Amino acid sequence: MLKEGALKGKTIVVTGGGTGLGRSMTKYFLELGANAVICSRKQEVLEKAAEELMQETGGQVLAVACDVRKYNEIEAMLQATLDKFGRVDVLVNNAAGNFVSPTERLSHKAFDVITDIVLKGSYNCTLALGKHWIEQKQEGTILNIVTTYAWTGSGYVVPSACAKAGVLAMTRSLASEWAKYGIRSNAIAPGPFPTEGAWTRLFPKQLADKLDPVKRIPVGRFGEHQELANLAAYLVSDYAAFVNGEVVTIDGGEWLYGAGEFNAFDQIPQEMWDAMEKQMRGKG
Repeated sequence: MLKEGALKGKTIVVTGGGTGLGRSMTKYFLELGANAVICSRKQEVLEKAAEELMQETGGQVLAVACDVRKYNEIEAMLQATLDKFGRVDVLVNNAAGNFVSPTERLSHKAFDVITDIVLKGSYNCTLALGKHWIEQKQEGTILNIVTTYAWTGSGYVVPSACAKAGVLAMTRSLASEWAKYGIRSNAIAPGPFPTEGAWTRLFPKQLADKLDPVKRIPVGRFGEHQELANLAAYLVSDYAAFVNGEVVTIDGGEWLYGAGEFNAFDQIPQEMWDAMEKQMRGKG
């Protein structure tokens, strides 16, 4: 989507960057000339992903094992980034966890697992890099990956909804507070972008067959990873220098379809519409 070299010279930290959407975004950042730092808890997964990404793009990738729930590990990841690349320009808070469950079945520990990764992990990384940028008098960019139910809420994913809502509030709050330091803060709210791991956990085959999530998407398909990567690359690039405090939805219209009271009427066949029209005209 962007010009060749659009991210040249930038170093981008992507949490959860070794798999799924994080990996897809990282690959495109590299193709556009950026250096990348990918982190998660599993070093072996990261190292394999880093090697593959460098072979695929010719870019430079640093793999750092880091539990975003632990602030000291984030500080160590930041130092490793500075040692390798000399600077860091962008933070993508992508690491997340989720599962579908009736809320009353959850233990308090289950809540902790999700909120600690999503909310605590995001504010830990944001605080560590933000403090660094402010101290160095360096501009920076934060991109948070949230979800549309961060503002609508959703049953059966309550810990995730709570945590993502907090990340969205942080995005908008820091956009106002930290802009004076040259730090932009934005978010993306993706709809369904199937990944090998997360998607099958959230939508097991028997559930997907019954609910058919595609029927909730007006454009009639799932998102493609490159489409999300295009948007992410734009928002972290200098082309988006005046975009601050924004959350961009990329879901094919899914959340609007779910919000509209009569949107499900698209399932009514034409012959039924004909009969209903005759009935209404007769009463008129």
